[in-house]
Amino acid sequence: QVQLVESGGGLVQPGGSLRLSCAASGVIFGTYGVGWFRQGPGKDREFVAAISRGGDTTSYLDSVKGRFTISRDNAKNTVYLQMNSLKTEDTAYYYCGARFAYPGTYYENPSDYNFWGQGTQVTVSS
Repeated sequence: QVQLVESGGGLVQPGGSLRLSCAASGVIFGTYGVGWFRQGPGKDREFVAAISRGGDTTSYLDSVKGRFTISRDNAKNTVYLQMNSLKTEDTAYYYCGARFAYPGTYYENPSDYNFWGQGTQVTVSS
């Protein structure tokens, strides 16, 4: 059974940085694409970033391009989301999703994902 556990969230001032981690177990992680999504109060789950199973292709929400970086270490079964220059509008609950993926493929729609973690809160506030 696939389990995903997010960590690294917290309270940060505008302009600050956080690094989120998504640790997987119960799966051959190198065959799974992973995505980060976020959900604010009263809002739908929003795509943030995605990475292919080999880490060679990535995709980002326009508003986070140049500020966020998704990466993975398959030896550690972990995907990261480095978030720099954080803005108040980045405040949300962040989730990682995973699904089997063909090489070079990533997925931006939350309905494409089979497995989800419990999420981690990110609050950007002065």
